[in-house]
Amino acid sequence: MQESGIRGKFEELFGQLPDVIAAAPGRVNLIGEHIDYSDGYVLPFAITERTYAAVRRRSDRLVRIASAQRGNMVITVKLDDVRPGLKGQWERYVLGVLWALKIDHGVDVMIDGHVPLGAGLSSSAALECSVAIALDELFSLGFDLKALARLAQKAENGYVGVPCGIMDQSVALLAKPGSALLLDCRDLTSRDIDFDLASNALELLIIDTQAHHSLTDGAYAQRRASCDSVVTKLGVQSMRELTLNQLEESQDLITDNEFIRARHAVTEIARVLDAVQALESQDFVELGHLLNASHRSLRDDYEVSCSELNTAVDSAISAGALGARMIGAGFGGSAIALIKADQSQGIIREIKIAFGGKGFKPPRFFTSLPSQGAQIIQRAPQI
Repeated sequence: MQESGIRGKFEELFGQLPDVIAAAPGRVNLIGEHIDYSDGYVLPFAITERTYAAVRRRSDRLVRIASAQRGNMVITVKLDDVRPGLKGQWERYVLGVLWALKIDHGVDVMIDGHVPLGAGLSSSAALECSVAIALDELFSLGFDLKALARLAQKAENGYVGVPCGIMDQSVALLAKPGSALLLDCRDLTSRDIDFDLASNALELLIIDTQAHHSLTDGAYAQRRASCDSVVTKLGVQSMRELTLNQLEESQDLITDNEFIRARHAVTEIARVLDAVQALESQDFVELGHLLNASHRSLRDDYEVSCSELNTAVDSAISAGALGARMIGAGFGGSAIALIKADQSQGIIREIKIAFGGKGFKPPRFFTSLPSQGAQIIQRAPQI
């Protein structure tokens, strides 16, 4: 549908044209998984797939929300009822942003999402950030992009109830074309890192296993709680303060389960900085090794992989990928494989065969160049 279609559908459903249209992308995290809530560094980039949000100010205190992907059914909520704990489904992400931004006017909102759901590509942050940047424009709130990222995270943490870190919202808002975003999750300082695979005859293959995950079933929160417990027991500000040697020397102070969770966080933070060095020196063989190590750590220490993700990674490497790993929160979703462009079809074929041999649902494949973060497509009328 995109911008022209969402404008017409909005008018069809709500009887008037929208005041603002905005879009925000999904993301792939090249490396740095499950460490954004530990004050770590992460290295994501925005993908071309985006979620669009069309918004119009109302004269009353009603909120009406619809989605092109949900049969255009209109959900109506009184603004005075918008508070954490309000039951609902996908619309809670929209309502959470209204709550976090302290919007006190009714609005009509139309969503058109093109980021695959449940694929580990952060469709939730794309939704939150498209709505957040649209509301900021509509009501002239004046938030900068970092502040909007914090508020979108607040919506997911405090309203939806998912204790996510800040990475997804930050890259959805701050990403630049042609670059990965080295993000310091402690203070949101960032640096654009050139990420040019094409000139090196390489591709980053994205493998949607179609084993869809949910972040609200408690497993994600349990992993984060383990890291928080280690920080408390060892008296440090975050995992960022620990070296692997320090963690090993303190192993008797924490549980075995907490130790392996913390070991992932400490080693993954180091891998991100090593990956930046590999990219800046165009050492893609080393980058592949780092991707493999990241997957092993997520699989064995953090235990957030699954059979489909492991099959995607193992079969890609066996077929010639320089490196591969699961991405996103895990328990399903997508993996990435760093591959030579001329081997793409052969690697895809081998992954399909491996999935078929295990009776898994056929995976989906796509590639994406690093793309632009959130944008205002139609600006609010001057009042």
